[in-house]
Amino acid sequence: MMDSSKSKDSSKSDREDSNTDNNDDEKAELCPGFKDADAFVKYGLGAVLSATKASASLPQAGDEFDFYRSFPGFQDFCETQGDKLLHCMSQIMQHHGCRSHMRDRNKLTGLEERFDLVVDSNDVILERVGILLDEADGVNRGQQPVMPAGFQTPKIVVSSWNRKGSSSSSRSGTFKLLHAKNIMRPQLKFKEKVDNSNTPFIPKIFIKPNATKSLPSYFTNKQIRKERPEDLDVPAALADFIHQQRTQEHVEDMFAHPYKYELDHLTVAENLLSKPEPQMYKPMTETKCSYIDTLEDLVALNEKLCKLSEFAVDLEHHSYRSFLGITCLMQISTREEDFIIDTLELRSEMYILNEAFTDPAIVKVFHGADSDIEWLQRDFGLYVVNLFDTHQGSRALNLARHSLDHLLKHFCKVDSDKRYQLADWRIRPLADEMVRYARTDTHYLLYIYDCVRAQLLDFNYGQPGLLQSVWNKSKDISLKKYVKPIYTEESYLELQRKQKRSFNTQQLTAFRLLFAWRDKLGRQEDESTGFVLPTHMMIKISEELPKEPQGIIACCNPVPPLVRQQVNELHLLVQEAREMPLLKAEIAAQKKKGLTPIKKPEVTLFGPHDTSRVSESDLPHFSADELPVKQGVLFSDDEHKMDVDEQKTSGLTAEARITLFEELETKNDEESLSVGQMKARRIIESFENPFRMYLPSNDVHISKNAKFDPSSKIFEISKRWKLMSIEQQQKELESKRKAREEAKEHVKKVAEERKKAKKSYQESLQNVATVRQQAAEYAKGEAKKRERPASEVGESTPKPSKKLMKSAEQPQKTEPPPQDTFKPFNYSQSDMKVFAGNKPKDNTQFDPNRQSHDFKKKKTPKGQKSNCGPGNRSMSYLAGRSERGFRHNWPKR
Repeated sequence: MMDSSKSKDSSKSDREDSNTDNNDDEKAELCPGFKDADAFVKYGLGAVLSATKASASLPQAGDEFDFYRSFPGFQDFCETQGDKLLHCMSQIMQHHGCRSHMRDRNKLTGLEERFDLVVDSNDVILERVGILLDEADGVNRGQQPVMPAGFQTPKIVVSSWNRKGSSSSSRSGTFKLLHAKNIMRPQLKFKEKVDNSNTPFIPKIFIKPNATKSLPSYFTNKQIRKERPEDLDVPAALADFIHQQRTQEHVEDMFAHPYKYELDHLTVAENLLSKPEPQMYKPMTETKCSYIDTLEDLVALNEKLCKLSEFAVDLEHHSYRSFLGITCLMQISTREEDFIIDTLELRSEMYILNEAFTDPAIVKVFHGADSDIEWLQRDFGLYVVNLFDTHQGSRALNLARHSLDHLLKHFCKVDSDKRYQLADWRIRPLADEMVRYARTDTHYLLYIYDCVRAQLLDFNYGQPGLLQSVWNKSKDISLKKYVKPIYTEESYLELQRKQKRSFNTQQLTAFRLLFAWRDKLGRQEDESTGFVLPTHMMIKISEELPKEPQGIIACCNPVPPLVRQQVNELHLLVQEAREMPLLKAEIAAQKKKGLTPIKKPEVTLFGPHDTSRVSESDLPHFSADELPVKQGVLFSDDEHKMDVDEQKTSGLTAEARITLFEELETKNDEESLSVGQMKARRIIESFENPFRMYLPSNDVHISKNAKFDPSSKIFEISKRWKLMSIEQQQKELESKRKAREEAKEHVKKVAEERKKAKKSYQESLQNVATVRQQAAEYAKGEAKKRERPASEVGESTPKPSKKLMKSAEQPQKTEPPPQDTFKPFNYSQSDMKVFAGNKPKDNTQFDPNRQSHDFKKKKTPKGQKSNCGPGNRSMSYLAGRSERGFRHNWPKR
């Protein structure tokens, strides 16, 4: 680098010597070694490029730089070069008067401070460059120029259409946009008030000249409105609509094109399809120009036009200070004369020209008549029959451009001055430049009309087919009807789509409320929506959602007058929007599904499967009672959970989803898994989805348009997985239905068997005595036996032995019980002596209720058996007297 700097210095010195030797007599150099600024800039640009290449070849930050940094030689070289660069930067900063402590490395925050110094120095240098450039252009910001009294400062050129051309050296060098700020609104002088109501447009025509089919009675009797005093306080269109509802007239007549029949049956004359000879136009200075602003002049003009075979028409329109727009001027040119009609003064009398405009024998030449046709219908009730549009002819000829400016240059070699195209045509009186511009639009149009027809025939080798197509397209334009802008609750969506902005719920609500407020105020004040609140300001307010009225003012620059007047009302609208729940655009679209009933009885499948090949009779039918409707919720985190009633339904009640590409949801139950299960889970998670490369990440939002775009990869993948046929789905549904029916039948059978068994058991228990009842009867029988007379001494009734009892019971027990039904045991034939209270067997257990002498064990002879029955073993049934109130004599130890 040092060698290169030395070589550069030597080259500079050589260049300086050569320049001083050869150019002694020439002008002084710009700087040593450079004769002009171009040479200096070229040399400086080469130096910057070489420095950029050298810096790009250095090791990049990271492992490569760290590797080279480990060598002491590279480290020392970097430090020395860094010191040189910092020293050079310090000198540049000192030259511009900035702080230059670039080599201070003592502080911990030295790097951040040096970075701040560089940023501040760049700002100062760039600001100085801007000032010098302004001075070079002749704009001095620092001080006001000294000008003589009455001198007008020139306007700055702001756009290409307002820039002075090379050929206009004789004209004024300073241009300005003609705009009237304090002009009286022409709408106030109109005889018929402008109808800005939110109702459809009704044609203004009430007289139909050159009619083949008569005008409907609704339009001819339109003057009856004056005889309806109850409707005078409503707009005219609304009053007409009320009258139409009263009289039950046809809406087709009310909104139809009055000259549709005549235009449909219009035939182009043969002479118009033949090749004409272009008739040269007169110079504009030699052509008479008449200004029409009275009714008498308008009637005379109409009589002149009716005697001609063709004339050219153009309109000048203003739309900024009117809701629907105003036609301010009409230009009509014939072969001999030009006419300028003041349509603001003659607005209610312009219908007189319908006699000439609807004459099928007269050709009306327009250029770009799409808007002109609608403006004539809206403001004057004028209609055009036999129209020729030179714009359509230019398109048929495939010219480079189709504007009137290009046609004037192409056919007439005339450069039009479009500086007044955006001028305020409400200005009265009109300036001479504006009148000249208005005349230019129609003065040359008839000659262009002849040239276009001739070239269309030559272009098609003399055949009239191409020319006939232009006449047909022009006729379609004349059939257009004016449609008034109607506000609906969804009108703001079209504007929001054009802006291509993504709003959340609060911003979208603010945009909707501001759009409605702008439309309402514009209709009331007869101001355009762009004047009330421009669209870009409305979007700014909707995005920022200011908390204070001053914030709304800050979003508008410059502030529209009506916004400043209605700022409090706008603040209330913004506050209303801020109260909405905040959701993102894509989340709001998903949550919106929960706000409306998801299930519809008419739709059988809620998935992406194709049902077009299956008839409605083959599909399963679900009634409204079978399908549960999920209640709409605004914030629901359990959208995938189903209610118990939903799971019991037989139909498809959830949205069909392809879950092949979804990520597996890992539950936090690793503690309950065994070691082997955890290893298996880790192995499964290590495998990647092979389709992961075709899918977006979880954080990326897939637009709905991409899902339905056949060229997108998402659409292709989703189509590949829609392969399951309707027959397989029906088979699965039928198999599930059969399984459910079989399960229901089995449950019914089991329930019926249980009912039968229970019923038979209850019937068998009706005539059977309980055990207690049988014991009571037996006790009564024993008491009767004891009351008999006593027998002789020594005689005793022998007790029946157990063997005899068993032998007596056997013949009764031999009969097996019926197997089909359950029959309880009959205790009437059993031996009840076991409950008679015989002497109990001595028990080895200690009983505190018994006397101490009872615990002495009694011995029985070996050959004699004990007569204790098995019932005496029970501890819960003890024979003998009651021991209630007996004082226990506990045994002593």
